Amino acid sequence: MADNPFVSGVRYEPDEPPSAALTLGAGLQCAVVVVPTIVITIVIVGRVAGQPNSYIAFAAFGALLVSGAGTILQAVRVGRFGAGHLLIMGTSGAFIAICVAALDEGGPPLVVSLIVVSSLAQFQFAQHLALLRRIFTPVVSGTVLMLIAATVLPVVFETLGDVPEDVPEGAAPLVAATTIVVVLALVLRSPPALRLWAPVIGIMVGCVVSIPLGLYDNALVRDAAWVDAPFRDWPGVDLVPDRAFWTLLPAFVVVTIVVGVETVGSGIGIQRVSRRTPRATDFRVVQGALRGDGLINCLSGLVGSLPKTTHSSSIAIVEATGVAARRVGVMTGAVMIALAFLPKLTAVLIAIPPAVSSAYMVVLLGMLFVQGMQLVLRDGLDHRTTVVTGVSFWVGVAFQNEWVFPSMIEGSIIEVLLGNGMAAGTLVAVLMMGFIEVTGPRRKRVHIPLDSGALGRLMEFLGLVAKSRSWDTASQQRLQAAGEEALAVLEQQGETGRQFLVTARPGSNSCEVEFAMVVEGGNIEDRLAYLDHLPPHPDEEEISFRLLRHHASEVRHQRYHGADVITVTVNRITDAPQDGS
Repeated sequence: MADNPFVSGVRYEPDEPPSAALTLGAGLQCAVVVVPTIVITIVIVGRVAGQPNSYIAFAAFGALLVSGAGTILQAVRVGRFGAGHLLIMGTSGAFIAICVAALDEGGPPLVVSLIVVSSLAQFQFAQHLALLRRIFTPVVSGTVLMLIAATVLPVVFETLGDVPEDVPEGAAPLVAATTIVVVLALVLRSPPALRLWAPVIGIMVGCVVSIPLGLYDNALVRDAAWVDAPFRDWPGVDLVPDRAFWTLLPAFVVVTIVVGVETVGSGIGIQRVSRRTPRATDFRVVQGALRGDGLINCLSGLVGSLPKTTHSSSIAIVEATGVAARRVGVMTGAVMIALAFLPKLTAVLIAIPPAVSSAYMVVLLGMLFVQGMQLVLRDGLDHRTTVVTGVSFWVGVAFQNEWVFPSMIEGSIIEVLLGNGMAAGTLVAVLMMGFIEVTGPRRKRVHIPLDSGALGRLMEFLGLVAKSRSWDTASQQRLQAAGEEALAVLEQQGETGRQFLVTARPGSNSCEVEFAMVVEGGNIEDRLAYLDHLPPHPDEEEISFRLLRHHASEVRHQRYHGADVITVTVNRITDAPQDGS
C-alpha cells in the first residue's frame, strides 16, 4: 500500500464512523478552533458601527446557533441541501465593510432584510453553476478575494487604537504587536497540527498581556449569565425597503456571490482531502454546499446575525487530523449550538480588546489576499487575465476610497453599483470576462441524439470545425478520433435515445469540445485515472477510455444536478506553434 500514490493520510472517510470518543474529541477541537473567529467578526462589525453590547451579544448568540445548524446540515445533507462533508460554517469576513455601512444607514433591521433578500442569490448561483462557470473563473474569484481584503483592512486598522481614555498610550500597540508576533510565529514555524491553533493561542496571549494594562473588559464577563437564550433582543426586520436598502442591495448580492465562489472552492477542496483515493470533483456536492449556504444565510438574517459561509479552516483541519467523517461535523455543530446558550463563555470572547481582535484580523485578511492571488495564478496569466485582474482590482480600490469623481457619484443612480469597492471591482471583472467570452472564437453547437446515427453526425460536425480553422488532415483525424472515443464512452455510460449537446471552440493550435448530457455511470476522469493501475490487457470497455486518453491532451468531467459536462481538449499536430486562440 505504501507504494500506491493514491493512498493518503485520511483515517476516516465521510461515510466511515469513528469511535464515540474520537468523534467527541474531534468535534470539540473543531469548535474551539472556529468559535473565536465567528464571534470576533461579529465584535469587529458591531464596534466599528457603534452598536451596543446588547446587540453584539445577541448577534454572537445567533451566529453560534446558525453556524452550528449549518455545520450539521453540510455534514448530513438533506435532499439537495448540504455537501455531505465536514464543512464548518462561520461568520463571513467578506461582509464586514458592507454590514458596517448597513448598520450605519439603518441599523440591525436593515441588515436583516438585506441578508435575507441577498441570500436568494446563492440558490440561483447553485442552480446555474454549470452555465456560470465560464464567467466566474478563478481570475474573477481571486480578484474579488483580493478586493475583500483591500476594502476590509482599512476598517480593521481604524479599530486598532480603540481604547479607553485612562489606558496608557502605548498599551494598544504593545498588545497588537504581541498578538501578531505570536500568530505569525506559530503560522510560520509550528507543525501543521499546532498551526491550526495559532489564532486561538495568539488571541489568548494577547488577552493575557492586555489584562494588566486595563484593556480587557472583565465587567462584561462578570455580568453575563451562565445560561440564557436572549431572543428578547431580536432586532426585527425592516419590511419597507427604502433608498438605503436599494443602494446597498447590489453590494450585498455581489458579496453573496463572491462568498458563493469561496464556497465552490471549499466544496472542491474538501472532496480532495476527504478520500484516500483521489476522485474527480463532483459538482453536485458543490451545489449542495451552495444551497446549504443560501438556506443558512437566510436563517442567519432572520435571527439577526451576520451572513455565514463555509469556514476556511475546514480543509486544513481535515488535512491535519485525517478525520473527514460526517459524524464529526454533526458533533461540531452540536457543540457550537450548546455554546450559544452559554453567554458567559461568549462574553469572554466579546470582551477581547479591539487591539487583539484587529491584529488577528490583519493576519487573516492578509492570508485572504494571498489566497486571491493564488486563485488568479492557478490557471496561468496571459495578457488578457493580467488586464482583468489589475484593472478590476484598482477600480474597486479607487471607488472604495472615493478617488474617482466622488461628487458626481454621490446621490446619483450609479452610486448603487459603484458606491462599494467590491461591487465596482467585481462588476468590471465580470464585464471584462464576458467581453472576452463573447468576442473570442465563436462556439459551434449541435444537438445529437444518442442513437445509431450519432457517430456519423459527430464526425461531420468535428470535420467542419477543424476545416473552419484550416487544420490539416492529420489534425482533423485526431480531433475526430478523440470525438469517436468520447462518444463510445458516453454510449457506455448513458441510455440510448438521449440527446446531448456538443459544443466546440476551435483555436489555431487546439480545440475544446464539450459534451453536455446526463450520464448515469461513474466519473470519466476517475476511470481514466485508474487506467495506469489496471492490468496491461484491458477488457473491451476499457479500450475506449485508453484511446480517448491517447488522442486527447486533457479530459474533464464535471457532474452537476441535471447535467454532466465532459470537456475534451485536442491539440493540433504541428511542428511550429502558431499565434492565436
